[in-house]
Amino acid sequence: MRVFKFGGASIKDPQAIRNVLHVLKTVGFDNSLIIASAMGKTTNALEDVINAYFKKPEELKNAIQTVKDFHFNIVDELFENKNHLVFDKVNVLFSEMEFFLSVNKSPNYNFVYDQIVSYGEIVATTILSYFFNDQDIENVWVDARNLIKTDTTYRDGMVDWKATEQNITNQLQCKKLYITQGFIGSDPNHFSVTLGREGSDYSAAIFAYCLNAESVTIWKDVPGVLNADPRYFDDTVLLNQISYHEAIELAFYGASVIHPKTLQPLQRKEIPLYVKSFVNPTLPGTTVSKGADLEPATPCFIVKKNQLLISISSKDFSFIMEHQVSDIFKTFAEQHIKVNVIQNSAISFTVCVEDKFENFSQIYEDLVNNFNVTYNENVSLYTIRHFTDEAAKKVIQNKEVLLQQINRETMQIVTKE
Repeated sequence: MRVFKFGGASIKDPQAIRNVLHVLKTVGFDNSLIIASAMGKTTNALEDVINAYFKKPEELKNAIQTVKDFHFNIVDELFENKNHLVFDKVNVLFSEMEFFLSVNKSPNYNFVYDQIVSYGEIVATTILSYFFNDQDIENVWVDARNLIKTDTTYRDGMVDWKATEQNITNQLQCKKLYITQGFIGSDPNHFSVTLGREGSDYSAAIFAYCLNAESVTIWKDVPGVLNADPRYFDDTVLLNQISYHEAIELAFYGASVIHPKTLQPLQRKEIPLYVKSFVNPTLPGTTVSKGADLEPATPCFIVKKNQLLISISSKDFSFIMEHQVSDIFKTFAEQHIKVNVIQNSAISFTVCVEDKFENFSQIYEDLVNNFNVTYNENVSLYTIRHFTDEAAKKVIQNKEVLLQQINRETMQIVTKE
């Protein structure tokens, strides 16, 4: 089977959904599995629902209505028959979501987050399935939560590969077109669990691995994998070929085109990954597979904004011992603070971290009791793979450099704008 993944931008409105239909008719859809994300910015809108539920209950009804209106406007334009079953089906799904919020007793934000946000993918794929069937593209809708099983790490579920592979191989057959959801699975009690932000790519890799798929294609609004984010860099270059190893390195450092967890299962079975344009589906795009590390050979730039640069030193100028460093990093891990760069000396060390859950303030007081701690907020981390002097100058121009670190292939620079 071939696995196609369509992200939120590719199904953001009726015109985009009709374009997906065009893509499928152009490249073929027999013996394929379509994995779709939530439509447009639905995940953000559902996050507003969750925040209202916990913090501003007086705004909850309006937040839910915003999500419903967005989807029903799309359904209304796609389906001329206003008595079509899809209207009732989508309404039932939103009723289920509202019912959960009315009876939920759990104060666990991450648990509630996963139960609510998962409806973005469920509703989107339901609309797609009905629309494709109406356009004579016969398909089978399946609930990814019945197939991908995880632990109870809400918002970042760990896949139970044995159970997942058994479910997928038993329930999906060749020679059919399936539509299912990215980003979501379920725990042993069948509560929804998300696989981390941008986890739809990972879902595609999970299904491909379990199905021994011919290939995975991620359809984007760009012509393929570029050597830099065009929002931050001019004169970007399309990468025609990337090896698994190089793609994993780029993903590790934060390249946003490919999810960090996507590549390992594909590499294990040497399943090629194509990143192609849904605007021009006949263009070759980028291939990630065995082969040349990078074609063409060129520096690759990765930017992470809103980072935190933390410097920790001993109060009495003594060495910071291994057990102290271990305790600090254990605390970072427990608070879901991701360490992206480490630089150390005899009596101090500095880390550039991503505090996406804003937990650093909870551990700061403990740290200052034992160490001298200074930090800079809202710094930017630039990573340059296959760096050159010219590439480095391009990054640091008109910026204050707070930290720079180099190894054989990679340069990392922390700057203050």
